[in-house]
Order: sequence, then C-alpha cells, then structure tokens
Amino acid sequence: MEITNNSITEKSYKKLSIQVSLDGLSFCCRDTLSGQITSFDYIDFTKFPKNFTIENSLWKSILDYSDLTKSYDQITVLHENNLSTFVPKALFDEEYKGSYLQYNTKVFETDYFAVDEIEKYEIVNVYVPYVNINNYLIDQFGSFQYQHYSRILISKLLDLSKNDVSQNMFVHVAKTHFEIIVIQNQKLLLFNSFEYLTGEDFLYYLLFTAEQLHLNPESFKLNILGDCTEKDDVYQKAFKYVRNTALLDVSDLQKSNTFSAQENRTHFILFNA
Repeated sequence: MEITNNSITEKSYKKLSIQVSLDGLSFCCRDTLSGQITSFDYIDFTKFPKNFTIENSLWKSILDYSDLTKSYDQITVLHENNLSTFVPKALFDEEYKGSYLQYNTKVFETDYFAVDEIEKYEIVNVYVPYVNINNYLIDQFGSFQYQHYSRILISKLLDLSKNDVSQNMFVHVAKTHFEIIVIQNQKLLLFNSFEYLTGEDFLYYLLFTAEQLHLNPESFKLNILGDCTEKDDVYQKAFKYVRNTALLDVSDLQKSNTFSAQENRTHFILFNA
C-alpha cells in the first residue's frame, strides 16, 4: 500500500516502522532528514490478558505508546511469520503465486498472497500477510506500506556479501523461531525458517542444513544475529560445533543510531526498514 503524500507544510520528516507478529510488536521512529533512529520499543503481547485478540493487543499498544499516535510522513509495517518463500524472478508467475508456498507451508484457497520484489537481486518474495492486522492498522493510520520482514533481512544480508566468494551462513534468532540463510557472492542459496524450543533443536537444524549443503563446520563462516548473545545456549552450542561462529558485525548499522551493538543485532530488520 502506498503512503499518501503530504504537502511540504504538513511534513513531519519522521518515519515509523512497525514489525508485528502474533506474539508482539516492535517499532522505531526515524528522522528522515538526518537518517537517525530516534527511538524504539518492543511490546510483548503475551503479557496481555489471555482473552485478548490480536486487535485488542494492537489497540492496547497504540493506547500505551504515544509514538504510535504521532504524525508521520511514512509508515512501514513488517509482517513477521513463516508464511513466505523466495522465487527467482525469471521463474515467477503472478497467476500462480500461491503455489510457490505450498511446498513449505500449509496454504488455503482463502489466503491472500502478497508479493515483494527485490529488484536489485531479481528475487520475488511471496508471502501471506496478516490481513486482520492490516485492516486494523488501516483504520488507525490510514494508508501505509507493508512487506514481509524477510525481504529486509535477505536484501541487507545480500548487500553484506558483496565480493565474498565463500559460502556464508547467517542465522537470525527470535524467541521461538530462527531463519537460516546461506549466501555466496550476493547469491541467495538457501532461506528457511525453523521453530525451536531448546538449544538442541537449534543445533540439529543448523548442522542438518550444513550437511545438506556440504558445508564443513571446520571451515564455513557462521554469522548470528537477532535476539542472541554470546552467553545464550543457542550461541554456545553453535560455537562448540562450528569453528568460525561469531555475532554479526553491525558497526555500519550503528552509525544510524545511538543504541548498543546487541540492540542493533536484535532489531536488525526493524532498524533497516
């Protein structure tokens, strides 16, 4: 959806980015003149009453956080779910976009399928957005742009792999799921999302993926980002079995804000939106 342009006298020179899932919402505010992120916050929906619908959770979030009621020139909503896949543009057919998802997730005839294109890399991201969330936010904000959060993740990691001919694995960690991305010289070789409960689950999917791609744990580089620190169990297990494990360097991203390296890794997608 396109943002309605304001006249120059009405411009606030501010942008709001919202990343939303069924479990929570994070947002950041950016000064569009300086490019600096001025504030961010996270709202955990699981702390709300159990009988709250997603609409109730959004209503409570907007009620409690004044930044969500201010005026913005641009609003971007990122849908966080595992209902997405990437397709080479040359193989993509708009008429059959739902069929690309049926191999990695359960889809229904009533689902609404959206498409994000990463033009620079000739990749199409097909996904199922949360229609009920979009409908609620339209009533609150008017028009806005929305996309799948994996589009931001993939495009930024592809940018980082420029002139790197080796195969690199990136793992983006969230509380109940993580994404594995394998890239070589700005070519996307693999993207997949996994749900996990324990560090053992995490390690199993990590090593199984490496085995399938013939990646040697003694030599390939593993970059970890998202909600993960060196002290976390998932990092410790990866570090034990993959020799070249490290947290992703986010020093360039930090130039756009005053937040810590860990905050920039945790909110890597949101801060790049």
